[in-house]
Amino acid sequence: MSRSNAITRGGGKTWRDWRWQLRQVVTGVSPELAAFGIPRVEAERVHRRYPVKLTPYALAQLVRENRADPLNRQALPSDEELLPEAGMVADPFAEKTRAACCHGLKQRFPDRVLVMANDRCAMACRHCTRKGLLDGAEVVRTPAQLSAAVAWVKAHPDVREVLLSGGDPLLLSDRRILALVRAFARLPQIDAVRIGTRVPVTLPMRVTPALARALGAFKKVWVNTQFNHAREITPEAAAACALLVEAGIPVSNQTVLLKGVNDSVDALFELCTGLQRIRVRPYYVFLCDPVAGIAHFRVPRRTARRLERDLAVRVGGLALPRFVMDLPGSPRKTPI
Repeated sequence: MSRSNAITRGGGKTWRDWRWQLRQVVTGVSPELAAFGIPRVEAERVHRRYPVKLTPYALAQLVRENRADPLNRQALPSDEELLPEAGMVADPFAEKTRAACCHGLKQRFPDRVLVMANDRCAMACRHCTRKGLLDGAEVVRTPAQLSAAVAWVKAHPDVREVLLSGGDPLLLSDRRILALVRAFARLPQIDAVRIGTRVPVTLPMRVTPALARALGAFKKVWVNTQFNHAREITPEAAAACALLVEAGIPVSNQTVLLKGVNDSVDALFELCTGLQRIRVRPYYVFLCDPVAGIAHFRVPRRTARRLERDLAVRVGGLALPRFVMDLPGSPRKTPI
């Protein structure tokens, strides 16, 4: 079987092996992209600036020869990413220059800290807020680095939440994930260890029963994921979320409002009700951050306000997310 055929198959033990999926990732120089209408020269040009990467599972969700498809827009490269745009910068939140509390640990808000747990993702989302920042990112990798981060949190009792982010923490081995969670969850001051992950969307087979049970046993783990379109709620994605929920882990969703993906009330209605159906709380809808390379995804604030009003008429509070934006220098998430 050719690699092209192998990576689009949807069955078999190999397909369900998350490590195999990561070994078979498609990149900006992979010939498979031609089937989706992406000229090779364009894919390679974008890949040099903003690396292209997606798992066979994610690739299998896409629609061939339709660059405007909502899932294709999130996953496939476009020359639009290279266009200059006023006010868009590579690092609007100064993550590269902000003084770290210690290696791999940063704080923007007084009651919580972010721990960079990984610098890899299963898919390089074209709208990512850390687009271009993960290469060379300061990541907590060693026991000494983790001990220093824990000591810093312990010395700051106002911190009550730890967010494991990246990159995607769930691409680490079970042993490393559990070591990170355990180190912070054992602190009495910590009420929640949040894991920010897109694995349920891009690599759902990574959420195994054993991992879900182990995370649930801490009684402090919360998971925030990111579904942006109802078609991403596949049977595999629903099963991954069910494993987490049934292990006692609250799962919430942080959607990014994306032009051509979910910027209609019908698309948001289908997404939010679909999430409620699989017991994932629609938590936030974010306006795109002012990040270089994603201006073509940005939705005007007035449109977002209209969508928020229209959605509130169609769904009840359990399925209604808060519409917010993350502004550099702001002490909170700002309602639109």
